[in-house]
Amino acid sequence: MDPKAGPPAGARRSADPYFPEHGNGGYRVEHYDLDLAYKVRSNRLSGRATLTAVAGQPLGRFSLDLGAFTVPRVSVDGRPARFSHHGGKLHVTPARPVASGASFVVEVRYGGNPRPIDSPWGDIGWDELTDGALVAAQPIGAPSWFPCNDHPADKAAYRIAVTTEAPYTVLATGVPTGRRRSAGSRTWIFERPEPTATYLVSVQIGRYDQLELARGGVPQTAGVPARLRKNAARDLGRHGQIMTTCEAFFGPYPFGYYVVVVTDDDLDDPIEAQGMSIFGANHIDGRRTHERLVVHELAHQWFGNSLTIADWRHIWLNEGFATYAEWLWSEASGGPAAQAHAREWHAVVAGLPADLVLADPGVERLFDQRVYKRGALALHALRLRIGDQRFFALLRTWTTQHRHGSVTTEQFTALAGVHAGADLSAFFSEWLYGEALPDLPR
Repeated sequence: MDPKAGPPAGARRSADPYFPEHGNGGYRVEHYDLDLAYKVRSNRLSGRATLTAVAGQPLGRFSLDLGAFTVPRVSVDGRPARFSHHGGKLHVTPARPVASGASFVVEVRYGGNPRPIDSPWGDIGWDELTDGALVAAQPIGAPSWFPCNDHPADKAAYRIAVTTEAPYTVLATGVPTGRRRSAGSRTWIFERPEPTATYLVSVQIGRYDQLELARGGVPQTAGVPARLRKNAARDLGRHGQIMTTCEAFFGPYPFGYYVVVVTDDDLDDPIEAQGMSIFGANHIDGRRTHERLVVHELAHQWFGNSLTIADWRHIWLNEGFATYAEWLWSEASGGPAAQAHAREWHAVVAGLPADLVLADPGVERLFDQRVYKRGALALHALRLRIGDQRFFALLRTWTTQHRHGSVTTEQFTALAGVHAGADLSAFFSEWLYGEALPDLPR
């Protein structure tokens, strides 16, 4: 196919206001089946991706998001399809048009050296470690390693099989369901039945020991380098208590398994994925210095992962809630109360420019500190406004009603009004849609 050809007529782009080049209209994906083979030393990835999707309109053409790989073959419903691949898009013309409402299966064979996607926040997606690889896909890194409909609202189930050299362990988003050995290599298989956004799908490859974090209830384990095992056991030693505390505040843990990965390399920031959190070696020191980050990433399993934002304007629903979880854990574990954290951070945020709208911060400020801290402050202000009983009932209803779904700011504010039994429009207008930082309620 002509790599310089434009997008096929009729192919619809995403309606995402922040990332219009990511995501595709006209269909939704129900299931991804990814069979991958990865060679660590050469950073070579070979893949077969099988997508089961449902057409939302008649489809004579459609597009997938995919990075800089060689694509030798694409088929739709078992028939070879015409395609072109350029500019991060794989444009597909099936041999037969797909009827509106019909289920169809796309198979893509691809290969090459995966590399992260450039972004305002650094490299995003598949990235090499000193001895292994990781995936950090938020917000637009999924196409760096598999063909997909890269939009947070298009959530699907996954099966992921990864074959790599025998000395390495593979950890992926999902429950481990199988492992095969062959001469010099191993294949690791994972299933993720819950609807999952593309940016929350992750693969971690390294030389990891397994560490049990808690017994009973939700299985909680960690993959850690041998040299960090002792420090990790100390730093993650209260993980079972953290899980229990989060469940008390937010309701039952929304997945069947949780794994923490500690890489042998330093990382700028921890990373959340579906049922998984990834930390760098620099986050493990044997003194629980970074325990708040452990809480933050676990809280994302409710806020961001089970409840996934409908588009990136609503990111405060991820980061504000996870930050507030840090303050709640501090309060519950004998540290400073949430009120003390709120007063401290209110003073900090008040000293920053008042030019950010929390409910729509803009793409350049997606990960601005104020999204995190002002988001937590908005929640604490709401708690003070409606009282603890109604506030925590609201959080549990929020996570239950929208479990494994897509959410918006408007849905949260409407539900908060119901729980408060009062009109909160003026309150949310100030905290979520105004630039000036309001005072905390007394």
